[in-house]
Amino acid sequence: MLIFVPNMNNTRFATLLHILTLLGKSPQQWLSSEWIAGSIQINPVIVRKELGALQQLGWVSSRKGKEGGYRLVVPMDGINLADIYKVVKKSDLLGKKNLHVNPKCPIGKDFNQELDKLITQTDALMIGELQQRSLETFVKQFD
Repeated sequence: MLIFVPNMNNTRFATLLHILTLLGKSPQQWLSSEWIAGSIQINPVIVRKELGALQQLGWVSSRKGKEGGYRLVVPMDGINLADIYKVVKKSDLLGKKNLHVNPKCPIGKDFNQELDKLITQTDALMIGELQQRSLETFVKQFD
């Protein structure tokens, strides 16, 4: 079995998964963005931005005030890792193609068309693998 690792140039997937894992491990608690940021060791502003995205999806709820924070509001088995990947996916797994290939070259003229097929197949493999893994299963590793 082939396992592909996302070639993302940022840490959004890891950050979202970390946030969701923390929320999943503490389902009855309201966790502050500062506390979450301390676990990840990143700026709380970044955590709040990502929590905002999770709220827009309806996965997370927030409560203001001294006893406020964030909490997961959907069942963990209802989120798979492909769902998280799709939230952060901005580019193709294999990167960008060369836009200015030589159309007169026997390779260049069809290269991007063939590369598009490979990119589509690779992305489907990645999503297929991640769909088999729920947030709940991931969180249970930390019991």
